[in-house]
Amino acid sequence: MIAEKAEEYAFGGLVAAIGVFTLVDATTIAARDDNAVGPRAFPYAVGILLVVTGLAAIIATARGKLGQAEEAEDVDESVRTDWVTVGKLVAILVAHLVLIDLVGWPVAATVLFFGAAWALGAVWWRALPIAVVLALVVQVVFASGLGLSLPAGILEGVPFLDG
Repeated sequence: MIAEKAEEYAFGGLVAAIGVFTLVDATTIAARDDNAVGPRAFPYAVGILLVVTGLAAIIATARGKLGQAEEAEDVDESVRTDWVTVGKLVAILVAHLVLIDLVGWPVAATVLFFGAAWALGAVWWRALPIAVVLALVVQVVFASGLGLSLPAGILEGVPFLDG
């Protein structure tokens, strides 16, 4: 019972701390000094909601309202963690982070989407074209649809891929 309460308090504290971090970090966003809603509005709203939620969880825990433990999960506890798959996923994520600056978002995202699918057991010849299409769709939506710039890298100059 004491351990359960400590976990609930830790959860509430972590959520509140992330909210405080969000509020503090939002002050560093450059904004004009007019009365319009600026780029800080959304981070402020999220930060406030996180702080309120974290404090509410702490208060609920102090009042004895603990979360219910899930007992009906369909998990085979005799199966060990597949650390090889976890290692592959971590390596693919690191490769994605490194490749964004070197070759651009579309290629890096293709590596990420294909690599994650492959590491989780997908057939490579199905996963590869899907990864390419998914990466290009994300690039086009961000660049053309939202007007946000993801680095096109080696595909710079290709229509619809530049922001």
